[in-house]
Amino acid sequence: MIMKIGILSRNRKLYSTRRLVEAAAARGHEVHVLDTLKCYMDINSAKPMIYYKGEPLEGYDAVIPRIGASITEYGTAVIRQFEMMGVYCLTESIPLGRSRDKLRALQLLSRKGVGMPVTGFAHDVENGRQLIKMVGGTPVVLKLLEGTQGRGVVLAETYKAAESVIDAFIELGADFLVQEFIKEAGGSDVRAFVIGRRVVAAMERSAAEGEFRSNLHRGGSAAPTKLTPEERRTAVKAAQTMGLSVAGVDILRSSRGPLIMEVNSSPGLRGIEEASGRDIAGRIIDYVEEHARPTKSDSRRTRG
Repeated sequence: MIMKIGILSRNRKLYSTRRLVEAAAARGHEVHVLDTLKCYMDINSAKPMIYYKGEPLEGYDAVIPRIGASITEYGTAVIRQFEMMGVYCLTESIPLGRSRDKLRALQLLSRKGVGMPVTGFAHDVENGRQLIKMVGGTPVVLKLLEGTQGRGVVLAETYKAAESVIDAFIELGADFLVQEFIKEAGGSDVRAFVIGRRVVAAMERSAAEGEFRSNLHRGGSAAPTKLTPEERRTAVKAAQTMGLSVAGVDILRSSRGPLIMEVNSSPGLRGIEEASGRDIAGRIIDYVEEHARPTKSDSRRTRG
């Protein structure tokens, strides 16, 4: 069946967006890149609609959201509107919201017994200082709740340095987490790419010299890696806890087993495809083909 697929993306030139368009087109699908912020909604109980550049978005079989962190709230509303219209969304609105709220995500993972670094959250200075002791003392990692791609993440090697960072965050009125530093990880982490109930690729990311954050956006490097069965189970369980069909699960290898750092609802494709040599975009489209239902108006379309 040929499908009409929308990709919600602010920039059609981004690697991940381009690869998804290529993979969908290669399978004969009609694919459109839709700038999320240019979508506007008619919230109507009789017939909810989304409009784009003055035209109604109709006849879509599936939508693949690529929602940046800075537009999470509006992006979630657009996804929710597509859901109200009965369109299959690869990333649903509720899972997106869960994964983007770092505190909520960690609380959900904790409830499901998923391994993660000891983490604390507080509002005032004094409690923030108590958290340093609670997570095992320095060195300690402090993270802004709103940070992405390694921004707003600070390694404080001494108690005094940690106090200074906490004071600065509170002065800015910013919410933050205090997290234990996993020394044995050695500045590396693992990105497991989950589609459905399977890890389809994995890479180990290593921090650049003089840096402890392994994010590729921070100059880190990536290489393919083989996951242990426990790491695979942990990655899939983390994605399922969030309710995500596609996720990039970041894991620290610790002396007590795999620890989840983050579950990314819009994982980039460049790093994982280049490191693994696998067609991850194609696997995403395959998953959409398997799970999307044709809309009534387009159910007679067939692959020609």
